[in-house]
Formats: sequence, C-alpha cells, structure tokens
Amino acid sequence: MPTTMPPATAPRSGFARLVRSLAPAALVALAVLLLAPLAASAAPPQPRGFASPQDAAQALYEAAKAKDHKAVVAILGPGVRSWIVSGDPVLDRARVARFVDAYAKKSAVVPEGDAKAVLTVGDDGFRFPFPLVKSAGKAGDGKWRFDAAAGREEVLNRLIGRNELDTIQTLRAIVDAQREYAALRHRAGAAAEYARRFRSTAGKTDGLHWPTKQGEPQSPLGPLVADAERQGYDAGGRGKPYHGYVFRMLTAQGPKAPGGAYDYVAKGRLIGGFAVLAYPARYGVSGVKTFAVGHDGTVYEADLG
Repeated sequence: MPTTMPPATAPRSGFARLVRSLAPAALVALAVLLLAPLAASAAPPQPRGFASPQDAAQALYEAAKAKDHKAVVAILGPGVRSWIVSGDPVLDRARVARFVDAYAKKSAVVPEGDAKAVLTVGDDGFRFPFPLVKSAGKAGDGKWRFDAAAGREEVLNRLIGRNELDTIQTLRAIVDAQREYAALRHRAGAAAEYARRFRSTAGKTDGLHWPTKQGEPQSPLGPLVADAERQGYDAGGRGKPYHGYVFRMLTAQGPKAPGGAYDYVAKGRLIGGFAVLAYPARYGVSGVKTFAVGHDGTVYEADLG
C-alpha cells in the first residue's frame, strides 16, 4: 500500500463486530428523508417557524413518517438539500426508519435555556443533531426553528465517523475472507490463490462470495454479504456503496507501496498478493478519508479530496 497513506488508527475488533445492526448513532442524519431528488422550487429563506419546540419536533416526525421530502426540507431548512443525502440510499432509508421508530417509542424536548432546546428520541434519549432555537430581537418573530447550520456540522461529523469506522472493519473482514479463500483452495488440492472479485462468476467460485444451499458452508464473504442483504443492500450490485463507501479490488501496487511496484497476477492467477480500495460515495458527506488494505492486513488512510 502507498506509504503516503498512514495506517488507520481504529482498533481491530474482529469480524463479529462488523456484522451488527446499525447502532442508535446511525440516526445522526435524516438524509433518507430525501429519498429522491426534489424538483427545483422556491424555498423559504430559513427553516419553517413554530409556536413551540414541541410543535417543531412533532411536525418533523410527521413529515419523516410520511416521507414528505418537501416538508422535511421546509422544516430543517432549504440548505440541507445540498449535503444531507449520503450517496448510499440503503443507509439513508435505514436511518429514516430508525428515527421514526425511535420517536414513536419515546420523545422529549429538553430545554437548554430560554431560547434553545434539544429533541431526544428513543429509550436511550438520542440527541437529534439539529438543536431548536427561538428567534429573538427586533428582527425575530419569536418562533422556534431547527438550527440548520449547527445541525449540518453535527450530522456530518457523526455520519462520517461511523461510516469510516465501518469501512475499516469491512476491509479487515475482506482480508480475512481472502485468506480463507486461499486456504479453501489449498485444502481442495488446487493451487492457492486469492480471489480477483468480490462476487463469483455465475456457476463458479472465483470470487469471495458465491450462493450456497441450506446446510452448505458459507462462502468466505458469506456472513458479510448476508448482513448486507438484511440491511437492504443488493449483493450483486457492482460499484454501489456500502455504508457510504465504494469498494474496489486491486491487482497491482504502485512504486510507493512496501516492496515497490509489481503486479499481483501471474499466469492469470492472483498469487502475488491482493489489495482493496475504499473511497467515499460522496466526499465530505458519506466520508472524507480513502482507505486501502493489502495482504499484510494493514489498513492505510488518506484524504484525497
């Protein structure tokens, strides 16, 4: 891997932590509420105002529950349209569903002074990233609104952090799968080699994942693929993001990588090593860092803009 990309610092936690359901922190963005592009239309210069913070919170919940994209934008502010969609529609849909479910279970508006409040949802009291503020002064109308500027910073910080951690764990799971793949071939009496693709060609086992029947052992990447499908991802979708990142197999390394430049493929087989690259589906929204991992298992990171 390129030496210009320093090793990622997230601690290794094993494959078991990877295949988990989204934690409450996954509610950080209502990106999903914009499931489809909105037609250009005149938008108010600021978020919609309400007589009380409770009214604002309830209106947001009703709009999210109804998947009313225009209403959500009006409540959170027209500026959210340019950054709130993560580029990963599956991840986005999961977040909106979790927000609606959490709000339905429990919600509260917690005052933080006379002109500020925070919406909390769910049994754990998750803090919605957009604070509520009351207009004041001569130019104010005394109404309560969601603070879009503060919400933007908090949403992106939380979303990007979680996506990047998930991506590091996914890369490590792929390394484990590649090693298992090579071992399976060796035990079967075939020449040991790594897989050149994530999904096998139809009818073959030339990738890290292939369909298996009930009672058969899963493919090396089977647990990860199964978890992805449970979340709503298309296991056969090529080039589609997973937790906000797009993953690609590499069959060679550059001159700055340990050992210098060389091709991993020899006589049509991937035997010299392997590498995987992961980059944000939307830079600055679904992620910032680009990650890479090689056959030694070290995950590197770099901000490539």
